[in-house]
Amino acid sequence: MSKKKREQPIVENVTITDVAAEGKSLARINDLVIFVPFVVPGDVVDLKILKRKHSYAEAVAVNIRRLSDVRAVPFCRHFGVCGGCKWQNLPYKEQLRYKQKQVFDHLTRIAKVELPEILPILGSEDTIRYRNKLEYSFSNMRWLTQDELSKLDESGDNTRRKQPGLGFHIPGAFDKVLHIWECWLQDVISDRIRNSAYEYAVEHEIPFINLRSQEGVLRDMMVRVVTTGQIMVLVQAKIVTSAENEQFMGLMQHLSDSFPEITSLLFVINNKCNDTFGDLDVNVFRGEEFIYETMENLRFKIGPKSFFQTNSRQAYNLYSVVRDFARLDRDDVVYDLYTGTGTIALFIASRVCKVIGIEYVLEAIEDAKVNAELNDIRNVEFYAGDMKDVLNADFMAEHGTPNVIITDPPRAGMHKDVVDVILSVAPERIVYVSCNPATQARDVALLDCEYRVVAVQPIDMFPHTQHVEVVTLLEKRC
Repeated sequence: MSKKKREQPIVENVTITDVAAEGKSLARINDLVIFVPFVVPGDVVDLKILKRKHSYAEAVAVNIRRLSDVRAVPFCRHFGVCGGCKWQNLPYKEQLRYKQKQVFDHLTRIAKVELPEILPILGSEDTIRYRNKLEYSFSNMRWLTQDELSKLDESGDNTRRKQPGLGFHIPGAFDKVLHIWECWLQDVISDRIRNSAYEYAVEHEIPFINLRSQEGVLRDMMVRVVTTGQIMVLVQAKIVTSAENEQFMGLMQHLSDSFPEITSLLFVINNKCNDTFGDLDVNVFRGEEFIYETMENLRFKIGPKSFFQTNSRQAYNLYSVVRDFARLDRDDVVYDLYTGTGTIALFIASRVCKVIGIEYVLEAIEDAKVNAELNDIRNVEFYAGDMKDVLNADFMAEHGTPNVIITDPPRAGMHKDVVDVILSVAPERIVYVSCNPATQARDVALLDCEYRVVAVQPIDMFPHTQHVEVVTLLEKRC
């Protein structure tokens, strides 16, 4: 006989004291640290423990006894279920305060180096509808909330349990999609396009994908809306038969007829078992295969596979900080590591002698070269390859030793071999851009033997989330 799982007790009258990782808040009971989602510091709650380890536990609030004085009313109907915008219940000024604290804590506790006073965080002027790109997933059986399940149980209508959905994955569940009626992350045109596609597909009985069996037609929809007003929509479908192709083309024609403002309407036939399409052909249904974003006097060509900072307006502020920190001179040779599509390299090119951009993703480098040509920038060169392999004595003999290195690695930070290469290159200044203060702090500690931190600027790229960007300037010690 199997053992019955023991029901965890309810812990009453627990005060939430701080914010923690992954958008959760934190409480303490004696020596036990408890992580709780969708509450804010100052809330007094009853907690149900879901998982317990030796020194920490994860819990949910089953009852709020007293609301914090520092609280905001969530503006999105999907708050509490959707995995995004977890800090909607925290006023924006408080969000910025905790992000500033996060940067300070990581640099002091992990890096443990001498620090200047950290500059006040730069908040985002737009706190809603600030993203230029969103991706939505189709599912033949959408995730139902507890309220929806209770209503269905009361009605006894079990047929409505198997409704298709178009929206976002529930965190930690690849096969569970929450249907989204309205999302405040992107321009309202994105809601109109998504909802129209959903209604047409349901009305015309186009099969949504079963994320477990991979049966069905409609897989994924990407919407890009940039500050120039141009809109890109890409729909992925699994097509096996001519009948499925006819159904799908009907949807594409519907989007084309209903939304003349779409400037780039694309589709991908994806018969794989996942939604990645980097290795697949992109087909143009109407318009161009790309859109353009602008920044100062620069134009950036963005294709369906291109990477571009998702908060365009705040990206400009980020790049401006990088440029100011670098204290560029006309004679400088700058290496831009993890250059991506070359946005920072092109942004600073007019101020220096030469910029060398290095990136391990070949497709990104091709985009960077296109954007350099588009803007008639001739003092920038881009190379694809592993940083620790590319940056060698022969490479620098050919391209020049950098006075300044700008590095913008992924969340995992820089590999220790890359840090060692930077130390051996010994530039005068390093401008380190990071989307993860913890890994940046680790790397700063490794660089501390030869470099000192002289400026730190936190920047909020993603309001209502726990994420924070930070730009740190390091100077070579005398």
